[in-house]
Amino acid sequence: MTTKKNVKDNETCPAQVLLKQLSGKWKPEIFRLAMDGALRFNSLLRQMEGANKQTLSMALRELEEAGLLQKVVIKEKPLHIEYYLTENGKSLIPILKQMENLG
Repeated sequence: MTTKKNVKDNETCPAQVLLKQLSGKWKPEIFRLAMDGALRFNSLLRQMEGANKQTLSMALRELEEAGLLQKVVIKEKPLHIEYYLTENGKSLIPILKQMENLG
């Protein structure tokens, strides 16, 4: 028997948290592209038809805050920023590939 306290403490399951982290218009596509390698902002902007700078930067920041992407400043000329999947992000690849096969 569950009590109200237990239900409140377990309001969200881990899968629900993950789905929330990847929800939104651009985050699933960004994550999918990151599975192939490093991402650069302007390249993403060109690849993602309909995305604008503000929404793209917000989605990247949210994925970074969720611990799924890592932002790396490349101090070569020209100075640029690349985004990579973190170890946590890489661990989700098999799960997402399975989900793709369901659709």
